[in-house]
Amino acid sequence: MPLDALVIVLAGATLHAFWNLVIARARDTQAVTALALTIGVAVALPFAISRWDVRPEAWPFIALSAALESIYIGLLTAAYQRAEMSLVYPIARGAAPVIVLLISVLALNSPASFAQVGGVALVALGVVLVGGMRGAARGSDVALALAVAVAIASYTLVDQQGVAFADPVTYVTLILIPAALLSVAVVTLRGGPGRIKQALSPSTVVGGICSVAAYGLVLIALAVAPAASVAATREVSVVIGTGLAAFVLHERVGLARLVGAVVVVAGVALIVTG
Repeated sequence: MPLDALVIVLAGATLHAFWNLVIARARDTQAVTALALTIGVAVALPFAISRWDVRPEAWPFIALSAALESIYIGLLTAAYQRAEMSLVYPIARGAAPVIVLLISVLALNSPASFAQVGGVALVALGVVLVGGMRGAARGSDVALALAVAVAIASYTLVDQQGVAFADPVTYVTLILIPAALLSVAVVTLRGGPGRIKQALSPSTVVGGICSVAAYGLVLIALAVAPAASVAATREVSVVIGTGLAAFVLHERVGLARLVGAVVVVAGVALIVTG
């Protein structure tokens, strides 16, 4: 991977981890997520319009992915309300590629290499270490983080097909618009407009911009580096996110959880490059 692409991907990974940090540290995760997502869409919309290229075949994928994205947002906010970022983030980000691979092999008859099978084993080991060898984390919290991973894997499989029929920036913006509107509607119905106003802060604004910028940086990197290398390198966000949880949120990230995050990254690297 060229040095400039490496820097771009690492920057994107850092922004993605920060975006999750903003959600995880919020008192009202639902309101902050809804507002940040709306801000991110507002920032991306002019670029999406200027690059507009959406074929008719894309719309069923956009509709399905938007529904899955909304489910993902709901699960993610619920997970951060219940559990620590150093638990949720590594499991959700790390298990998603495993689920994508398993569905591709079992349902789509795609072949799996020895390296990919080894990667699955490493991710499984990493998830165990992150969750705690002796059940340090509640099983329900681990299950919720895995549910987030299932949602990520689901919309990833849909997007792999749908993005072939639309400009990537336009495609992802169209997906996020319904998710943002639904999130705002749910928060407003449950607490009134004041709940959204209370969520407004500099970190929420920056978090929303980071959520869009992280994806944009990945697109830029894909233009100058192999997709497998980009996908593997961006998973460094798992380690970055765990570090942010320790130093910013002051979570008790022991050696086992830190090692688990690193093992998850190594496993994902094998899966996407194997």
